[in-house]
Amino acid sequence: MFVITGATGNTGSVAAQTLLDAGKQVRVVVRNAAKAKNLAARGAEVVELDLADEAALTKAFRDAEGVYLLSPPDLTLPDFFVARKKLAESFARVLKAAGVKHTVYLSSMAAQHNSGTGQILSAHNAEQALRTTGLPVTFVRAAYFMENWALVLQPARSDGVLPSFIAASRAIPMVATRDIGTTAARALLDGPRGTRIIELGGPAEVSPAEVATTLGKLLGRDVNVVEVPLEVSAFAAFGASPVVAEGFRDMYQGLANGRVNWEGRGAEAARGTTSIEALLRSLI
Repeated sequence: MFVITGATGNTGSVAAQTLLDAGKQVRVVVRNAAKAKNLAARGAEVVELDLADEAALTKAFRDAEGVYLLSPPDLTLPDFFVARKKLAESFARVLKAAGVKHTVYLSSMAAQHNSGTGQILSAHNAEQALRTTGLPVTFVRAAYFMENWALVLQPARSDGVLPSFIAASRAIPMVATRDIGTTAARALLDGPRGTRIIELGGPAEVSPAEVATTLGKLLGRDVNVVEVPLEVSAFAAFGASPVVAEGFRDMYQGLANGRVNWEGRGAEAARGTTSIEALLRSLI
């Protein structure tokens, strides 16, 4: 039995579907069972619970062959880093109590650093907590999500403007969430290999200028990058709490100065198959 958390989200749903396609028994952990009807129809066992409920989560994880684990995003938390660290420590206790044989955790590029990465610090803290269990764990350190560009599609479509916190010419690793889900499922099927790190990017590094050119082709109009200053107020405008807004600013500064990058040594390099054009086409 494989257990998938976040099974109605972008990566968890793909991981669950991939395992079901492989003929595996799957239990999905969700906050709202009604949203998992398609997985239930395919034979998945659906468990509705709050990830902060240690007793319920331990029961759901009991003797699992493998678990796909992620921390749900909540950009409004005023104490985001403290809350996420406590949740990771709770996960560690649950995994030990449940006797989980292998955990695959959705982490992030640059999670090897304990500073200078802004929002990614939460992934670093989670990795550290899960390492303390002594149990086999695979960290899927994902690149910048291609889907982040969905937030600025409207000005590109209406005004030919692509706002970007990344310098127009700076190419960075980007990956589609579908490729994260399939990579997580494959890691679960591979089974435990001690502590394993998979650094996952897309087919190629991509710059905002290339995103704009691709969007222009798809939309049939000129699209130009407008670089947005890295100010906390810009991120707060998306509804982020002050500490989260500062975290995003620092993360983008890390992308600019090269701090947010792969570890390389001791990690496996992997690439997804979804191109930026294919992903953008699916969004528009």
